[in-house]
Amino acid sequence: MSATAPSLVERPTRPSAFVRIVMRPMTHVFNPFIRRVAGGRHMGMAAQIHHRGRRSGRTYITPASARLDGSTFWIPLTFGTGSDWCRNVRAAGGCTIRWKGVDYLATRPVVVDRAAALSAAAGSFKRREQAMMKMIGIRLFLRMDVVEREPAFRP
Repeated sequence: MSATAPSLVERPTRPSAFVRIVMRPMTHVFNPFIRRVAGGRHMGMAAQIHHRGRRSGRTYITPASARLDGSTFWIPLTFGTGSDWCRNVRAAGGCTIRWKGVDYLATRPVVVDRAAALSAAAGSFKRREQAMMKMIGIRLFLRMDVVEREPAFRP
């Protein structure tokens, strides 16, 4: 595996200074709302990541930007590989992703650098999204393979 496309990141990576200073404090305010609308049929920019805690065993729902390219999900790691949801998904070897109203079972999480991810997922992220990711310092993506698609759960 080349140095530009690491398959594993041994030590958790930190988010950029901009994300730590500006975005992280806002997540406490906006995440409750975003968590409810993410993954909806008409909300293609954000997905719900359904994962289980590594130590607690609790189930969690985390909103995250995600794109489906064929049978591969690409998730920008805004908060780095040290975020709890990313560590949980990697430890479990997968998760369920609700995107555009459909639940997908995704497995084989692999951390990939931004250049390799955007090259492989050509066309999945708009140019302005790519520019924004670069501006706020997103350097890594989580790549996951879709193994099953299920109809969205509607309580």
